[in-house]
Amino acid sequence: MSRTSKGARSREQRQQQLVDYVLERGSASAAELADLVGVSLMTVHRDLDELARRGLLRKFHGGVSAQPSTVFEGSSEYRMGANRELKDAIARTALRLVEPGASILLDDSTTALTLAGLLGGVGPLTVATNYLPVIQELKSLPDVHLICLGGNYSATHDSFLGLPCIEAVGALSVDMAFVSTSAMNATMTFHQEHELVQVKRAMLAAAATSVLLMDSSKMPRKALHRMAPLGDYDKLVVDDGVDPELLAAAGDVIDVAVAPTGNV
Repeated sequence: MSRTSKGARSREQRQQQLVDYVLERGSASAAELADLVGVSLMTVHRDLDELARRGLLRKFHGGVSAQPSTVFEGSSEYRMGANRELKDAIARTALRLVEPGASILLDDSTTALTLAGLLGGVGPLTVATNYLPVIQELKSLPDVHLICLGGNYSATHDSFLGLPCIEAVGALSVDMAFVSTSAMNATMTFHQEHELVQVKRAMLAAAATSVLLMDSSKMPRKALHRMAPLGDYDKLVVDDGVDPELLAAAGDVIDVAVAPTGNV
């Protein structure tokens, strides 16, 4: 192996170590990361610039973060590791809504990905999605007719977005859409990124029944863009950690199912 190849491999391994560390902790300072991998602060800043450009981490003054904010959503990789127990409970409860022979849309949320992992025993189903991990999860299932919604690929979200995706969604008419978003209160749902809002709204419009999947860490919260009033959805599936007052208020405008997690 050439010296150049060894150097590139060493850089990739170092950057993966940085990503793993930040994903585990949520955020870290540049100085902390330089100590972790044993390189200069200048080198680690170059690594972080590249990782931010690839959408794996988000830079701020003095460090990086994998955590979402009111303006930025966390990367797909970060979201996959967050609140696993809550997403598992929500997905199990949402699965009861899926009937054999149905056509469904799954968005690029990791809660929808968790639901996708449970669909193997439900078929036959038609499933349309713009989320690459869902495509990979379902592509080998014989009872699933998989429709892959293309568009502009986003490395941060590991999904397809933009006008081509919106048009592909708009050509469909499905029984049910399962979507999630990054924040909600008792009356409104929100997301940090307008491009994702547009795709998710198209999915809601394409479905006879829309199901909102939300874990309790996302509420009550707001983000930069309003996505849709809570009353625009048909069903809401949450875990049992939601504040009772918010749950009661949501129940006034939408059918709510509470997923047990074993924490009550």
